[in-house]
Amino acid sequence: MQPACPRCGGAGFYHPKLANGRVDYARVVSCSCHGLVPEEQKQALLLEASNLGPLSRLTFDNLLPEGRSGYQSNQTLFKAAYQAARNFAEDPSGWFVIVGPSGAGKTHLAAAVAVEQIRNYRPALYITVPDLLEHIRESYNPSSESPYDGLLEEVRNAPLLILDDLGVHAGSPWSKEKLDQILSHRFSRELPTLITLLSSNEMDQRLQTRINDPAVSRIYHLETDEDAEAGYSWEPGLELQKQMTFESFDWKRVNLPPSQRENLEKAYRLAVDYARAPDGWLVWQGVTGSGKTHLASAIVNYLFQSGKQALFIVVPEFIDHLRSTFSPDSRVSYDRMFERVKTATFLVLDDFGEQTATPWAQEKLYQVINYRYNARLATVITTTRSLEELDSRIRSRFLDPKISTPFALTIPDYRADMASHSTRGKPQRTQGKRYNTRS
Repeated sequence: MQPACPRCGGAGFYHPKLANGRVDYARVVSCSCHGLVPEEQKQALLLEASNLGPLSRLTFDNLLPEGRSGYQSNQTLFKAAYQAARNFAEDPSGWFVIVGPSGAGKTHLAAAVAVEQIRNYRPALYITVPDLLEHIRESYNPSSESPYDGLLEEVRNAPLLILDDLGVHAGSPWSKEKLDQILSHRFSRELPTLITLLSSNEMDQRLQTRINDPAVSRIYHLETDEDAEAGYSWEPGLELQKQMTFESFDWKRVNLPPSQRENLEKAYRLAVDYARAPDGWLVWQGVTGSGKTHLASAIVNYLFQSGKQALFIVVPEFIDHLRSTFSPDSRVSYDRMFERVKTATFLVLDDFGEQTATPWAQEKLYQVINYRYNARLATVITTTRSLEELDSRIRSRFLDPKISTPFALTIPDYRADMASHSTRGKPQRTQGKRYNTRS
């Protein structure tokens, strides 16, 4: 096996040196060991050097220009960031800062900029801040294959540097010092840099000053302050649902017949898989007390723990609230409340079908369902009704296999089961506390 080329290390290209002997990271030159590198191969080499890895699949082509938020205000913000990111990718200059919560689309925008650079045969370096700091720590090890100075120089002088998840790192003096060295160097030279972070308010004062400098930096927020705060915690009056997690769900109930126990386990695993990547609709059917609300609440709790938005709505109460908004004393407008439920990024509609069956109530629910169906917004519905009992327009959407997965829980009411046990022996105190639920 031949040793790697001392100039390019086998990569096929290298960064040439300037007249003063320093490396020019803004240019890439084909190495003579590979001859004249074809354009396709050059793109492949640039992609390998970019550190994008699997993120290279995240492009502008598969990114929704308005984002995935259900809020109109957030869609407007995302469109502005999307267009600005495309412009930045065509001609990177200065700092481009994207601020938003987890799941808002920051990394997709950042990766899309890097991919666009590579498509135009220009180098870009992507790295998350936690990974960067870890690499620098490891490079202090004498046995490390990556010299510290080389790594630091490459990051400091990359023609386009993308720092993802700035602020998601240990706030030690050492970490702040290394980041400050890198960012101070790039700021003073106005080197093209794309930064994503959760909140600009969490940065130290010096970094905030740089990020907020309009001469060098442009900031794009993906969510409004009002909407960023909403949807990350339980609404008042839902304290019971707050305790319903996957850990507290007993899917191994030994007193059930094998077929029902298998059904309960399938429902549990379906809910867990869905919570990890919410997409499409889940429609839980079953008698009161079968565990539908617990599974739906567990999905919401999982999303909250992951820093994602979710909205839990008890349908009969929602209808009552809509009616109450017509009162002159109402503090919440009808339009605001209805729009929030209709466009929520992730929504649970609990006890669907239990509302008063008036034409007005049916029409309001149909409007919610139809909007979310057309927008393909992730939704979980629980109902004690059979699908045949529901409005035909709604039923057709619940049964559409392209978006919806109906699942019938065949187990009996937990509470009735607990009551029957208590009449034959000692009270099941642990399970009674755990499953003091509506459904």
